[in-house]
Amino acid sequence: MATDDPRTVHALRASIPQRGLVEQILLSPARKQPLNSVDTATVRVGTGLVGDHHSERRPGGKRQVTLIQSEHVPVIASLSGHPDLAASLLRRNIVLSGIPVNALRGVRFRIGPDVVLEGTGPCDPCSRMEQLLGPGGYNAMRGMGGLTARVVDGGEISVGDGVVALGLTD
Repeated sequence: MATDDPRTVHALRASIPQRGLVEQILLSPARKQPLNSVDTATVRVGTGLVGDHHSERRPGGKRQVTLIQSEHVPVIASLSGHPDLAASLLRRNIVLSGIPVNALRGVRFRIGPDVVLEGTGPCDPCSRMEQLLGPGGYNAMRGMGGLTARVVDGGEISVGDGVVALGLTD
């Protein structure tokens, strides 16, 4: 079977053997306010993380939770001219390590024992990254902005929880 055979690509997309870890949970209390790091958060079906002002803005939408890969944070820092960078400046709700976040697009995945999310699309950077990271901040994040997700099953998540892919949704 050739590597460009759609059946092979589908099989590759469906195979995410890595297991991840929740490194940080961040909540935005209000528009343009600094994000708060919390150890535990409640995740609600249809809205997202309780205490994050985005969760009530678009109930039922595809952008209920945002995630970013911790391994991308030092790359974004380097590309934007910073020796290091707090993940909270990137304005995503959950920072994951160990699992390729972009591979979770179109995939259901479990965080901790109860919460199931479905990756809905890329979390592209906005022009605000120029203000937060300086000139070039927007471009530094392109392709590494993370993932948007909707909540399938709610519950509690905590820093240190495991993340495992459950399978493709399409």
